Amino acid sequence: MSPICVALPSLGTVAEEAAQIHRFDVPSWLWVSFLVGVSLLLLLDLFVLNREAHEVTMREALKSSAGWLSLGVSFTIVVYFVLGSQAAAQYLTGYVIEESLSVDNVFVWSVIFTYFSVPGRYQHRVLFWGIFGALVLRAIFIFAGVALIERLDWLLAALGALLVWTAYRMAFHSTTEIHPERNPVLRLVRRFIPVTADYHGQRLFVREGGRLLATPLFVTLVLIEATDVVFAIDSVPAILAVSRDPFIVLSSNMMAILGLRTLYFVLEAIRPRLIYLDKGLAVILLFVGIKMLVAHYWHVSTYISLSVILVVLSATIYASLRGTQRPRASQPDGESELPR
Repeated sequence: MSPICVALPSLGTVAEEAAQIHRFDVPSWLWVSFLVGVSLLLLLDLFVLNREAHEVTMREALKSSAGWLSLGVSFTIVVYFVLGSQAAAQYLTGYVIEESLSVDNVFVWSVIFTYFSVPGRYQHRVLFWGIFGALVLRAIFIFAGVALIERLDWLLAALGALLVWTAYRMAFHSTTEIHPERNPVLRLVRRFIPVTADYHGQRLFVREGGRLLATPLFVTLVLIEATDVVFAIDSVPAILAVSRDPFIVLSSNMMAILGLRTLYFVLEAIRPRLIYLDKGLAVILLFVGIKMLVAHYWHVSTYISLSVILVVLSATIYASLRGTQRPRASQPDGESELPR
């Protein structure tokens, strides 16, 4: 009787199997359709839905946010039928990661708008161009990140360590104040570009006395773009831990970013109640960072990753809302509160 041989996978085999599921045969028409679709959505938003400067009401923000979120989640169906269930799971996981990690970015926007006293009716226009710039910057980061990880095996572990360190800082230094005036980008802009003292509607530049001057709205936009670069250092590596297919990473990132403009107005209203948000995001970053650190030894299923992220995010929101719930006024025995 011949001996039974059990072949254990080597570390190299584990890494190869993990890498294979990150690449898909994406047809050219899907690339073109997606990029054209994103462009049309941006044009629709700029020239039709928000052509005139106005303050975004909570009702408008909720409806618009629901629409963008539905669109982002629904794109999972397209990915499923074109690329398969594994690609759809990676897209949805990447989408949830980017959407959740972007919440901190949204709160920083609030600090910047307050510092520059940006009128509410101009904030949406600044966010539009800020999102447009973010899409371009993220695309550069993503393609560069995918190319580097494929050539440098140690980079994945390095990015994982970065996320673990970021998780630690987010969990234990969440009360750190943000000071826009100390930002070196802001100092650089003010040093080399003359800026007007007042706003001139939605214009980023004006001509006065034969000189081209930037408005405070332009300075605000530059600072928002600079903060997005900083936050991309966290969010892009986190998505690369889920997939290294350029289309999956880029599409999930872009679809999440597109809805941030209107989501900002919703989150700004409920920000005081999200008291445990930093802790929840820190747990998500820690999980993703550890996943990247052990990628060459143990592959964590995309479905497990998605489940962990959704559970942590849901628990964080629930705990925050419960922790800030207003106590009910005590009622005398035998009496109940009647509707007025």
